[in-house]
Amino acid sequence: MVPFINRGNKPTKTGFGEGLLEAGKRNHSVIAIGADITTSVGINLFAETFPDRFISLGIAEQNCIGVATGLALEGKIPVFSTYGVFATFRAADQIRISVCYNNVHVIIGGAHAGVSVGPDGATHQALEDIAVMRVMPNMSVLSPCDATQTKLATLAAIENYQGPVYIRFGREAMPDFTESSLPFKIGKAQLFREGYDLTIAATGHLVWEALMAAEELQAHGISARVLNVHTIKPLDEEAIVRAARETGAIITAEEHQVAGGLGGAVAEMVTRYCPVPMEFVGMNDRFGESGNAIALMEKYGMTASMIFKCGLRLVDRKIKNG
Repeated sequence: MVPFINRGNKPTKTGFGEGLLEAGKRNHSVIAIGADITTSVGINLFAETFPDRFISLGIAEQNCIGVATGLALEGKIPVFSTYGVFATFRAADQIRISVCYNNVHVIIGGAHAGVSVGPDGATHQALEDIAVMRVMPNMSVLSPCDATQTKLATLAAIENYQGPVYIRFGREAMPDFTESSLPFKIGKAQLFREGYDLTIAATGHLVWEALMAAEELQAHGISARVLNVHTIKPLDEEAIVRAARETGAIITAEEHQVAGGLGGAVAEMVTRYCPVPMEFVGMNDRFGESGNAIALMEKYGMTASMIFKCGLRLVDRKIKNG
């Protein structure tokens, strides 16, 4: 497999903003909608370059979704972004009925995903957004692994897809390790590392942690496959089922509640097609808190160290199960 090297830390929101700007340059139908927030969610570049195609509607998320739906029905490509907790909870009814029921091409950017928002605390840490969005009919859910891939995901959602798309991304600078030449296709997980003893299916910021954990497991004689599950919905059935059959054990890793998130989605698929022992790395039925981003990830076990420990435990379970 191609080795991954951290080229330096970069916020994934930056990739969202860069992708939106590039799409806007290529297509004048792209319109950005803000909710009194621009720079902190990455849409400032578009707003500064195309002020006539940027609409700030104030802190009125439900209204933003209604306007976005109207624009989509008139042939525009609206991209609405705010903090993930506000986009997915305050406007859930409008997303369900206006966007999803009509199956319109509206892109929703959910910023400040996970506990890595840090000092903003529990009220601003999106930890349930995947669960809410993935049960919405017609909605696709993307969770790219770094800033470079977030740009590719944003471009793919705007230019190469139909229907509603939710893209989650973070604020804190995190390892940027993928290349822009790496093919990105919505609904297709990426094999980042081959392995045969277990699979680590990770998403978002936890993909880098998964790669580091796989290195540590290798040093202990355990071969860990790493899947970058950048699309939670539609989930890549072929990659997940193959991983279950070929490695016989799966760990999921996400900066999100385990219930209803990637862990829940993978467990549903594995149970249906190829039941295997599983472990889950993520938030366990609690809120976050204010603090340093990296310290919070360590406190809540969203690190390579926790994935490594789960790997040891999972291999032991696999052996005992025969």
